[in-house]
Amino acid sequence: MAEQARVVIIGGGAVGCSCLYHLARAGWTDSVLVEQDELTSGSTWHAAGNCPTFSGSWNIIKYQRYSADLYKTFSETVDYPINYHATGSIRLAHTEERVDEFLHARSMAEAQGIDYQLWTPDQAVEAYPFLETHDIKTVLWDPNDGDIDPSQLTQAFAKGARDLGAKVKRFTKVTGLEQQPDSTWLVRTDKGDIRADIVVNAAGYRAGEVMAMVDQKLPIVTMSHQYLITEPIPELEARDGKLPLLRDPDISYYLREERDGLILGPYEWKATPMWLDGMPDDFANQLWGDDLDRIEWYIEQAIERVPLLGSVGVQRVINGPIPYSPDGNPYIGPAHDLKNFYQCCCFSFGIAQAGGAGKTLAEWVTEGEPEWDLWALDPRRYTDYATKTYVTAKAIELYQYEYGIGFPFEERAAGRPARTSPLYDCLAAKGARFGARGGWERAVFFTPDEGLEDQTLSFKRDRNWFDLVGEEVRAVREDVGILDLPGFSKFMVEGEGAEAWLDRMTCSKLPRLGRVSLAYMLNEQGGVLSEFTITRLAENRFYLISAAAGEWHDEDWLRKHLPDDGSVQLGPRHGRRGTLVLAGPKSRDVLAAVTEADLSNEAFPWLTAQRIEIGMAEILAMRVNYVGELGWELHIPAEHMIPIYDALWQAGEPHGIRDFGMYAMESLRLDKCYRGWKSDLGSEYSPLKSSLDRFIDLGKESFVGKDALIKEKEAGVAERLVPLTLDQPGVADAPFCSPIRQNGEIVGLVTSGGWSYTLEKSIVLAYVRTDLATPGTALDVDILGERCPATVGQEPLYDHNNSRLRA
Repeated sequence: MAEQARVVIIGGGAVGCSCLYHLARAGWTDSVLVEQDELTSGSTWHAAGNCPTFSGSWNIIKYQRYSADLYKTFSETVDYPINYHATGSIRLAHTEERVDEFLHARSMAEAQGIDYQLWTPDQAVEAYPFLETHDIKTVLWDPNDGDIDPSQLTQAFAKGARDLGAKVKRFTKVTGLEQQPDSTWLVRTDKGDIRADIVVNAAGYRAGEVMAMVDQKLPIVTMSHQYLITEPIPELEARDGKLPLLRDPDISYYLREERDGLILGPYEWKATPMWLDGMPDDFANQLWGDDLDRIEWYIEQAIERVPLLGSVGVQRVINGPIPYSPDGNPYIGPAHDLKNFYQCCCFSFGIAQAGGAGKTLAEWVTEGEPEWDLWALDPRRYTDYATKTYVTAKAIELYQYEYGIGFPFEERAAGRPARTSPLYDCLAAKGARFGARGGWERAVFFTPDEGLEDQTLSFKRDRNWFDLVGEEVRAVREDVGILDLPGFSKFMVEGEGAEAWLDRMTCSKLPRLGRVSLAYMLNEQGGVLSEFTITRLAENRFYLISAAAGEWHDEDWLRKHLPDDGSVQLGPRHGRRGTLVLAGPKSRDVLAAVTEADLSNEAFPWLTAQRIEIGMAEILAMRVNYVGELGWELHIPAEHMIPIYDALWQAGEPHGIRDFGMYAMESLRLDKCYRGWKSDLGSEYSPLKSSLDRFIDLGKESFVGKDALIKEKEAGVAERLVPLTLDQPGVADAPFCSPIRQNGEIVGLVTSGGWSYTLEKSIVLAYVRTDLATPGTALDVDILGERCPATVGQEPLYDHNNSRLRA
């Protein structure tokens, strides 16, 4: 008879044991961890153990900080000795761009209560007396950084979990996974079967093998990472206390004191993926041979920076496997299209993130949602375009840029194109520069000059494409623009129960027949999970459109809540239709030239949809857009995209038609204060906080999240999303998660910032305290170390009465 468990965790590294501990701490003590060898025998045992809080992501800072705070007292919490050193760290900036990154990171950290500081080179030498400071512009000090012994940490998690009643099964190999009719799992092992309600894949670089047991592929590749450990250094032996951890991101290495020597860990340009033809059955506690030629240049650079490093020999070289996803972030959350199955794997920085990962996974399992919106880690952010070829290319690129600057508007090239519209070649020939969104290639701007150098990367507005985007914006505002917008997530919802079910799934009113509306789906806590454009095609037939990146996220949410009686059918329509956006004051004239449909305001008003014919195709024309002008979204069968685009272009030439891209659309949507999914909207914010009151119908009998909204409204909404405009243009727009201040106190957070070519102002969308959300309120925005005066505006900032949309 199979053993019973509430949760089975596969994998006994730091992350898996953290998951077990956090589940047990949440009261799920009937959980079991299975590890095919000894605990820590995968990537954990050879990890360097660095524990930074630094990140370019607001919520990754949160969960790395959780780890650091947990580790400080964890030895006492679980009564297990841990070798943890909170040494602090210094990061060196060689360039002005790196200084800008540090300035923004300091602002984000301050908003989370972390005291990052910018030091002069001389101040850095006081903390690190062996440092050469030639060509260093500034130094970032993180007082919370440090290092921990990975094996001790893992054993401490395991002990803490066991003490609470959870079980650990070592030397137990999972050989199969079978989901039962009641959605429980039969976990087959070489020591007997375990029947579990829930399975968690925490198998590290073997996580892909686990997913193969359930006939799924995981976007993961194993990279070779080397670091070297020196012989003891007399100057370090003579010191009291440890040196801070040193990172030189512009060269791409870290340097850390280890006992009385140093650890040097480069992320080299000759990034090396391993096991592309298959993984060995047994690689526990093993390493690959040294390959120091790959990192010779980095060793030389580090010795030049810290000559002490070159005063002794190398004692040992570690060359071990580290799993990588295409963006370097792990996978934490529900697996796509599987019930009661979660991922918590693919950690490139598993020690620093293990504590936060266990917390987040436990919340997913026990509460249905984590405290923080960690979409950047959701396994469903990659869909089936993430092939082995794609993942390998992106992992190599990411490893090479492990210390790269997270520039706004950076479009990295590896693994592309993965998904393209039928118009891709046509637009490329017209000078389109592309970026990938949800794997789909979308034009970001157009350049008529074939000699334009590579796209400038900067936190400031001094980009070589800035004026080109302005011309595209003006075309849309004054004449007519056309945008190819592939990759929307599209669903057809139909059946006799479709209306009633969809009404319960959204907090918004459903549109009438032939109408289009914006609607929001919430979680039980009232947070915004998804934004949909809903078109009612028939009484019980609805066409739903959401973000390209949300394809699997939204599909899983919808399928999870489908009624069991078959009264509602859900049909994905992602690849069947492309989308052209035709917008601008002259868009009606252009569209009228290619169709016999009546496009007058009386026959085809704003927020309606009709089937019209263009050439040989019948298309769905929706009078909506994301740019705030008269215009249509044209949903076109893929095979007709090219001839319809050609027809529209020809008809538009007398009206000054122009292609525009995503950067222009971003500026245009900020004028109208249109929200962005997972930037301005997320599960940590309710639609009340997001100032979407007009899309909430509390008069409905019930919908998911209604009780939470009522409770929030009765208690008083703590913050609101508002637009602000900077009083002076400045040289930069506000980066994501820049703090908002009043009299020096942090009172809000930026979610979007950009330049309005229409208003000739820098625009910010931000969550601020409700008492400060009144138009005219004066606030300050932190932008790259400067406190820039700004004023709360009235939404929308452009065309207040939507008269242009209704024209």
